[in-house]
Amino acid sequence: MSESNALAGRPFLPFVDAQGYLPAELQGRVGVYAIYDQAQVLQYIGYSRDIHLSLKNHLVRQPHQCYWLKVETVDRPSRTLLESLRQAWLAEQPTLPPGNGPEQARWEAPIQVQDLWTPQETAVQPWADPNLDDVGRERLLKQAARQLEEQILARLAERGVQEPIRFNPKLKAAGRLDLT
Repeated sequence: MSESNALAGRPFLPFVDAQGYLPAELQGRVGVYAIYDQAQVLQYIGYSRDIHLSLKNHLVRQPHQCYWLKVETVDRPSRTLLESLRQAWLAEQPTLPPGNGPEQARWEAPIQVQDLWTPQETAVQPWADPNLDDVGRERLLKQAARQLEEQILARLAERGVQEPIRFNPKLKAAGRLDLT
């Protein structure tokens, strides 16, 4: 890998600009990106065919970990090229970033409402009732997903995020949150 492609040599970019938006120039762009927390500690390295959309998903899933980023866009993408760039960036690191190891699902998968409950919360949830039918369980999961959505949007608003965020309404009935 050339020095110009090395992660260490890339400049830090703000994840959210002063107006509250993700970098517009990354919309529809293909490439590899690294996400850093507020202290500029590496949290995740990924690649995407639409970096802007991927960053928006990461911001929703891990709002307290997305403050800075480094990006390498490519004009002639291939999965092989993207994966080799990502692997080279990972190889530069003394340790595996948390989002590429034990916390990978939190960075890449839709949010599961039930996964965020403590065992005590799970035991007292009304949908744990064995007499509750599927329609009732779906209604309660949708309600819990909406409450979590409000919490996420409030966290983003506290950070001044103005980026439009729309969750897929069909997934809420299954207790999942993901962007459309």
